[in-house]
Amino acid sequence: MFVRRILLFIKVLFYLLYDFRWWQTCRALNVVDQIKLVGINSLFIVMITSFFISLVFTLQVVKEFMYLNAIDLIGSIVSIAFIRELSPVLTSIIFVGKVCSFFTSELATMLVTEQIDALFILGINPINYLIFPRLISVLVTLPLLNLFSILTSLITSSFICFILYSIDPLFFIRSLFYSSLIIDLSKSLIKVLVFAFFISLISCIWGLTAQGGSKGVGLSTTSSVVTCLISIFILNFILSYCLFNNFVSSFQMS
Repeated sequence: MFVRRILLFIKVLFYLLYDFRWWQTCRALNVVDQIKLVGINSLFIVMITSFFISLVFTLQVVKEFMYLNAIDLIGSIVSIAFIRELSPVLTSIIFVGKVCSFFTSELATMLVTEQIDALFILGINPINYLIFPRLISVLVTLPLLNLFSILTSLITSSFICFILYSIDPLFFIRSLFYSSLIIDLSKSLIKVLVFAFFISLISCIWGLTAQGGSKGVGLSTTSSVVTCLISIFILNFILSYCLFNNFVSSFQMS
């Protein structure tokens, strides 16, 4: 089963890189439907999660920086933490739990009920019709959700600093620009795009390789979620090392 999934993964990658005709056969209406499904329905839970994570993180950080008399660095530290690491990873994890599990279960159900066979009979390529619209929708929506997560986190952090510690929001905003904000945002976008590419392909491929009826649907969905989560953590380390290890300190650049 694992070998079969790896081979299908390689086949899809080869198809993406060397056969550009898939753009012509990928239906725009399917892409729009998937964007509506995965994007709008995920926005609320991403913002709620970012709100409470930001509350807790700010509560823990602000007291320590006030003790060190480094209040002018609070906004910068919060922005670095959320833009570089917390928002991309948390948003992707939420996306895996809500959307990728749905992709896998939906495609696995189509497979065990022989709907995929019907597509072959009609002369429709399942990769074009099922995988690519979902891949494009995730590549579009996950970066946008990440931006909403970052914005929600920073606004929440500024709010809690003002309410609990009487730190002026303008002072907090000025502190944001002590860090390399634009560079961090661009690298955060790179992270999320890589996450989106892998988790969308994994969730679709695991769905199209399900076996064993309704039990197989459940097993494939569970395996897909676990594989996506592990992939996020591994990719996050690799990308963080490549993007930030040799990066000059944000405070040195400011």
